[in-house]
Amino acid sequence: MINKSNEMSEHDRVIPVMHIPLVKMLSNTSLSIWIGGGVVLFLVMFFSLSMGAYRLDWSSVLSTGWHGRDGMILLDIRLPRVLLSASVGAALAVSGAALQGLFRNPLADPGLIGISSGAVLSVALVIVIFPAWTAWSGLYGLSLAAFIGGALTCVLIFKIGRLKGGHNVMQLILAGVAINALAGAAVGFLTYLSTDEQLRTLTFWSMGSFGGAMWPAVWMTTGVTLISVAFLIHQSGHLNRLLLGEAEARYLGTDTDQLKRRIILLTALSVGCAVAVSGIIGFVGLVIPHLIRLMWKADHRVLIPSSAILGAILMILADTFARTVVSPAELPVGIVTSLLGGPFFLWLLFRPNSSGAS
Repeated sequence: MINKSNEMSEHDRVIPVMHIPLVKMLSNTSLSIWIGGGVVLFLVMFFSLSMGAYRLDWSSVLSTGWHGRDGMILLDIRLPRVLLSASVGAALAVSGAALQGLFRNPLADPGLIGISSGAVLSVALVIVIFPAWTAWSGLYGLSLAAFIGGALTCVLIFKIGRLKGGHNVMQLILAGVAINALAGAAVGFLTYLSTDEQLRTLTFWSMGSFGGAMWPAVWMTTGVTLISVAFLIHQSGHLNRLLLGEAEARYLGTDTDQLKRRIILLTALSVGCAVAVSGIIGFVGLVIPHLIRLMWKADHRVLIPSSAILGAILMILADTFARTVVSPAELPVGIVTSLLGGPFFLWLLFRPNSSGAS
């Protein structure tokens, strides 16, 4: 008993000594992320606002305000599009980081494991089968449908991942491939049944675009994203404990069941809103958290805010490229992110040492 007591007292003495500098280091890192990332994000937004088929004259905007031609283009077209792309990028990146922590799986991603496909299938059902609901509820009805589809898919993936105990990487990937295939087949069948107008809408959802950006979509998506990011930052310590295993997390005081429900709810809501306003945009939730881990490892106190900022920056740049590279036409932004994310995913698979990304 004496030896055990001595060991415990020594442990209690060591933990605080190690914990204080770590907290200071993380707080300084987080502050640097917010300041440095905020500055870069502002510069990227300014760059994106300046780019387009029509060359924006900032002197005209400053002299005439929002009433001139340049001011109206900036206020009604470019600014909501840039803000919406930033919100969607942050939502997808943070959702990917949260799901990877929840599943303890560095390959978990809203698109890769089928959550985005489930959300799109739910939206497609509403568009084709219940057009009256779409006409009455508009964007908010589609967002609700996408949220329900994403939540159900997320719960299904989580259950499949635990069939054989734990969360096997290959089992999750195969489950995601199967759900993506089933959802794609269902969306294809609904496309076959759709009218010309419904077909154009479904094509928009399947390829991803910010061409229809409007202020109501900006307010809704930004609000949901800010709530999700704030909650996940608050829960980042519990996500760190969950990386040790569920039993260890419970021993350290984390209610794992409640944590899972909250993360699934907010992730499904974030992905649902993103899908509702932009369609399927893949690989953002996979690429961004991995890039952060390569720099700062897997501490969610740094991972969550960094993913939000870097996801917003990447999405703004991808959308800027999509709408300028073939100007005056534009590419679907989902194609651009897939061109970036596909090679990165292959690099992760064939990387000799993946410890830095997990």
